[in-house]
Formats: sequence, C-alpha cells, structure tokens
Amino acid sequence: MHPTTRTRSPQGAETMRLEIKTADELRDPDLEARWAERREGPQAEVLRYILGAFAERGGPIPIGDIEAALAGRTAAQVRQELATLDEKDLILLEEGEVRLAYPFSAMPTPFVVRLQDGRERFACCAIDALGIPAMLNARVVVRSRCQHCGEPLELAVDAAGPLGADEVMVWVGRRGPGERRACTSL
Repeated sequence: MHPTTRTRSPQGAETMRLEIKTADELRDPDLEARWAERREGPQAEVLRYILGAFAERGGPIPIGDIEAALAGRTAAQVRQELATLDEKDLILLEEGEVRLAYPFSAMPTPFVVRLQDGRERFACCAIDALGIPAMLNARVVVRSRCQHCGEPLELAVDAAGPLGADEVMVWVGRRGPGERRACTSL
C-alpha cells in the first residue's frame, strides 16, 4: 500500500488512508549512526555539561558559565568545542550563549516538559519531548496542542515511553536536506 491513499467515502467525501508503522519500523540506523558520530570527540564533555545545565536550571547557558565549569580547558578550547557542536547541529550558539541543545530549547516552543519537581523545560520538538524522560531517567509530563485541531495534549512519560497511551498516534514527517534546528510542529 502506498503511504497515503486518497479515496471517496460512500457519501462522496474525500478520505485519506495513511500507512501506520510502529516506532521500530520508523527507526533509521543510518541516522542513528550519524548522530552518534556527531556526539563523539573532545567536545562530548562540553555537550554533557550543557545538557546537564539545561536539565538542572534551563537555558540559555552563557559561554562564561561553560568556561568556568570546565576549568581544565582554556577559554579558547571551550569556544572551539562549542563552535564544533554548533557546526554539527547539536547546539545553537548565538550572542554568547547556548540557546538550544537537543532536546532542550531556551526559546519557547509548543512542547513543554514538566519535570518531577515541577520545573518546566521547552523541548525542540515532540520527539525530543518524548526522549527527555529516557535521558533523565525520570517521569515527566509533556504538554502541547494537537497540530490538527488545537486541542490541548498532556502525556505522562517515563523512560520507557508514554504511560497509558496505547491509542496515541504520532504523525511523523521526514526532514529535508536543507532543514536544520528546532521544528515547530510534528
């Protein structure tokens, strides 16, 4: 079956049949390998610090804070490693601070993750929001709105995935070669 098939209902209304796949069927080993490669290298410790800082206090994270926390490196080394992370599209570095470090965004997005202690973080996209519990090994609540009808959505999610969400369907699109940075819908 083609992923999308348009037909007419008996009443003449156009309907659309979509191919439904499991999460395992959507996995892309090549993409996973590219992401793993991008996270390797001397900048891995810098990225771990940034992700921990986003989780702990939110963002943006000033470059000066990163330099101070990684006292074993010179400021020039930290800035070079930050530039490498930005070039690899793992962070967004602007005006002297890290404003985005996948899966976290310092800028408001439609995807809000409430941590166990009540603090909230913005996620770059729905998939990132669903991945934060596994990263933190914690239960969170993900809030957003349906991209189709605007209804509020709220999911309790732990490291294994959404709780009690057997009937939840996620709409997934493919990234084009020119698309980068945080998405605003899924």
